[in-house]
Amino acid sequence: MKTTELLCRGFCALLTLLLAQAVNGDNGQLSLKDAVERAQQQDPWIQGSLYRQQALEAQSTSASALPDPMVTAGFANLPTDTFNFDQEPMTQFRVGVSQALPRGNSRALQQQQLSLLGNQHPYQRADRRARVEAEVSGLWLDAWRASQTMQLIEQDTDLFVQLVDIAESSYVNSIKGARQQDLVQAQLELTRLEDRLVSLHEQQDVALSKLNQWLRSSDDAGFESMNYRLPHTLPEIALLAPQLGASEQTPTPQSLAMILQEHPALINIDQRLAASSTAIKLAEQNYRPEWRLNASYGYRDNDSVGQPRADFFSFGVSFDLPLFTSNRQDQQVISATANTESVRTERALLLRKMVSEMTALHARLQRLNQRQTLYETRLLDDVRAQVEATMEAYTNDDGEFTEVVRARIDALNTQIDALNIAVNRQKTIAQLNYFFASSNNLEGS
Repeated sequence: MKTTELLCRGFCALLTLLLAQAVNGDNGQLSLKDAVERAQQQDPWIQGSLYRQQALEAQSTSASALPDPMVTAGFANLPTDTFNFDQEPMTQFRVGVSQALPRGNSRALQQQQLSLLGNQHPYQRADRRARVEAEVSGLWLDAWRASQTMQLIEQDTDLFVQLVDIAESSYVNSIKGARQQDLVQAQLELTRLEDRLVSLHEQQDVALSKLNQWLRSSDDAGFESMNYRLPHTLPEIALLAPQLGASEQTPTPQSLAMILQEHPALINIDQRLAASSTAIKLAEQNYRPEWRLNASYGYRDNDSVGQPRADFFSFGVSFDLPLFTSNRQDQQVISATANTESVRTERALLLRKMVSEMTALHARLQRLNQRQTLYETRLLDDVRAQVEATMEAYTNDDGEFTEVVRARIDALNTQIDALNIAVNRQKTIAQLNYFFASSNNLEGS
């Protein structure tokens, strides 16, 4: 019995481990690529868009059908004195059917309009996936930045603990040049490092909490753990337009506008614009009459002496006359035309905004590239040399303890600045890549 229980517990533990690896990857880490893919796959907005497209497609099919025919049945010309069916020759039982024919090409135009509105959704989903990738990448990089910054500070915390010990030992043993001020300053800097660690823990928790919102499956209760383990190395996000990143010259608005013509967000508005233009044609159909065909059969009973009476058959056409158009048809066309121009203006504003954002991001990427080169080629080496020089001078009684502390703080801040530059550069590339989302391959549409 105990052996069976142990085997069951072992199997459950193994199953739990395999499930955890399936969620967080084979090595238990949440990589940037895994986070983006998981967020895109579990985005409920995508599923909602599929349902909305399905609804519009069904409405488009329905719009092409004729209205249902109307059937009428009843007695006509019953005498009110006796209500006998065979008393009067005009008394009859009538059954009729009528069929309305919509105005002009309104059925085909309405079907076309709904089809164009449905065609928006694949482009909306492509734009949504690109936005999710940029958003999740930014949150993941913020969490990674906080984690790596904490590691840098924790490494220097040990050094400052040693400096506190050195200052305390020198002061207690009355070594030449040792001052109580040095001990207080070393302890103060150590306390400041602890405060920075607390602040960084808060930043990491906020970033992971926001990231968890995207990674949470749509069917859980919202209590999924957010204790993700991030890799130690910063991933390199490839710029989808490397020629743009390599060029130090600011691209012209015209060249950026040409690049953006294939962006899903703009093509989505193009679909709306086409549907709105179809609405103008649909409004113009109201100038045409609406026809209605009707036919009826009237049954008459034999007369009072048994002689048969002929039955009646009626057929007719009715239509309306749109004569007074100034307050209805004209206004409907004006409204549809104004709505189309409004959509056209919306597209122009979106294009202008996207060009402006791309220009700003390109300029920021160039400055970050320059700063990264400066840090890697000069600043990091300079601060290391400064730390070594001040420490050597202090060891040889030729320098101040405050200079040693200041050099350590400068070195730590420079390392953190270099880390921030690297992370901001990747975030900028992720944001730039959103604008290079293409509509040529609508994957998962």
